[in-house]
Amino acid sequence: MKRYVFGITGATGSIIGLRVLRELAVTAEVHIVISQQSFSIMRDEAGVDWAGDSESDIEEKIRSFSGSVHIHYHDAGNFEAPVASGSFRTDGMFVVPCSMKSLAGIANGYTNSLIERAADVTIKEGRPLVLAPREMPFSAIHLENMLKLARMGVKIAPPVMGFYHRPETIDEMVDFVSGKILDAMGIDHEIYRRWGR
Repeated sequence: MKRYVFGITGATGSIIGLRVLRELAVTAEVHIVISQQSFSIMRDEAGVDWAGDSESDIEEKIRSFSGSVHIHYHDAGNFEAPVASGSFRTDGMFVVPCSMKSLAGIANGYTNSLIERAADVTIKEGRPLVLAPREMPFSAIHLENMLKLARMGVKIAPPVMGFYHRPETIDEMVDFVSGKILDAMGIDHEIYRRWGR
């Protein structure tokens, strides 16, 4: 079973992160880190309330949502979590959605949270990292940070909609973007109709 780190930061679009997580949890062990701001955004945008009094409470809610016992939750302030160390082997990391604050921290090696530290570890160990930056329009600062990371081999996968598959619902649009993010990590799935099929 492959093992991934999954970060959700405080940007709109958490519904996409939740969809990617649910698909990823079908076949992989997932270590999830959620920024404090993300809890209220997920509740407001997706009706998902994962707030809890302890890491184990939150982990149980995430496992129930994903249908997987292979989910492990780590508080964003817990720098003693396994994902903070390069010796903890993983197959890569996602940050979906990725706020501009987190993007800047990752691009400049400023590890203010466990999400940024885990991304820093992923880069230094040469493992795949996929970021879904959520902002519009991008400023020159945002673009320079993305270019810096792309030159290091980080996949930048903003949640840009596709319409050739003629989506009829929001869920179909979310599936398309989520599928493209999974594609960026090379993970097989069947959650959207590919071109020519």
